[in-house]
Amino acid sequence: MSPEPNESRKSRNGTPVLAILVGGGPAPGINGVISATTLEANKAGYRVLGVRNGFRGLLNPAGPQVEELTYQNVGRIYTEGGSVLGTARESPRRDPQKLAKVMQALRDLHVSALVTIGGEGTLASAAAVSDQGRGWLRVAHVPKTIDNDLPLPPHLPTFGFQTARHEGTRIVENLKMDARTTDRWYLVTTMGREAGHLALGIGKAAAATVTLIPEEFPGRRTSVREVVDILECAILKRRALGREHGVAVLAEGLVEILEGLEAIPDSGLAFDEYGRKKVSEVRLGLILKRELQKRLQARGITTPIVTKELGYELRCAPPTPFDMEYTRDLGYGAARFVTEGGTGAVIAVDAGRIIPIPFDSLVDRPTGRTRVRYVDTTTTAFQVAWEYMCRLKPEDLQDRALWAALAVQAGMTPEAFAVRYGYLATPRSPPLQVIQ
Repeated sequence: MSPEPNESRKSRNGTPVLAILVGGGPAPGINGVISATTLEANKAGYRVLGVRNGFRGLLNPAGPQVEELTYQNVGRIYTEGGSVLGTARESPRRDPQKLAKVMQALRDLHVSALVTIGGEGTLASAAAVSDQGRGWLRVAHVPKTIDNDLPLPPHLPTFGFQTARHEGTRIVENLKMDARTTDRWYLVTTMGREAGHLALGIGKAAAATVTLIPEEFPGRRTSVREVVDILECAILKRRALGREHGVAVLAEGLVEILEGLEAIPDSGLAFDEYGRKKVSEVRLGLILKRELQKRLQARGITTPIVTKELGYELRCAPPTPFDMEYTRDLGYGAARFVTEGGTGAVIAVDAGRIIPIPFDSLVDRPTGRTRVRYVDTTTTAFQVAWEYMCRLKPEDLQDRALWAALAVQAGMTPEAFAVRYGYLATPRSPPLQVIQ
């Protein structure tokens, strides 16, 4: 990343033009970025154009779909959910003809600076546009996703994540109360694609009975049988402790590592044009519920199980104060970066300072794919979550009374229970690091 020469393309009236577009799924705080970027660019003497519906708006056969943005129409939108510019999933980097059309549209609009807002697909396309526009177009990307899986430094969230976690936590807390009131179990599946940040964040904050994320199976695949074993043991342990209800939070990214989905009727398994699983379409909760109910009924246990998918209702929630403040910082930083000559970077805020991160450090150039940030299960943060979950743990099989109670719930001898489920009782505690 290096600043480009001051070769700003001017509009016909001599004013430089900055464009803003939003790609991918919605996330709380989008409007805060749009607002702050517009205000700061206007202050720097730029005319600001908002592109409707992401890169798709630049590919519109009838001409680019744009509107002028000023303080009058975006000054107060930072408290609102959704996106005043709309959004769409369109990745021109995959199609040379589309990419060429995008570049021509930007030239026709006299755009000399572009701020994109989006997740991994929009980031990869922004990097491609930056490459094509070298010498006349400056590009900055503001990372957005409730999945929190873009490869920023570990302590920096993507905007929208904290609001989604807040809303998800409130919903799971309500489900916990319903579960306790009605003696039932909920299986709550959350968005997250390959990573478990949102599921873990919600499950930990809401003190869900158990949370399960794909990062718990590092470097390997797993099976429906193993996942159901974990959930079944959580239910049996709760019953052994005198409680017949609970809430399990499941990351949809488990679908990516589950084997044998092809053989399960009505699983919803489908693939996109690139051969990747359409994770959100797999009926993870239903698959696990059916197998779990079969197991419990065989043991004479009739606990009701209800599935709940959690995700779409989080994406357009009004941002929390954290995301309202955070997104205004990001929008300000994006505008300052490109109007002062910077290009080719993701905008982050670290310790109160704007940090541009070069595209090349986040995007794998040979494939064009953005690297994924996964949950680090070796951290104390994960360990705290693990310690307070109702999971089968090594100490459970060392406590002879609890071990016996678990076996009674399963209708097995203690020895048979240990043989069948003991593999789940593995220690998880990383050693504490003492700062000298």
